[in-house]
Amino acid sequence: MLGVSYDTPEKNRKFAEKNELPFRLLSDGDHALAKKVGASRTLIPFAKRISYLIGADGTVLAAYPKVDPASHAREVLEDYRALIVSDD
Repeated sequence: MLGVSYDTPEKNRKFAEKNELPFRLLSDGDHALAKKVGASRTLIPFAKRISYLIGADGTVLAAYPKVDPASHAREVLEDYRALIVSDD
């Protein structure tokens, strides 16, 4: 799992440490990735919360255009498990 933020690598490192995040935060300072995946906003300096479940081969397995932080991890794990079972 990776997170992406507009913040600098140093700010991301401090945020991740403070919040004990179990994943890395990448910096998208020029907003290039956000623009490519439809997460950038014209008038707001924060990206939309969008999430993608990506397979080992780079294929997008599921897209989550609206993310509720309280339930999102559970939702992605359930989808991942369902995809793994359906591949067997």
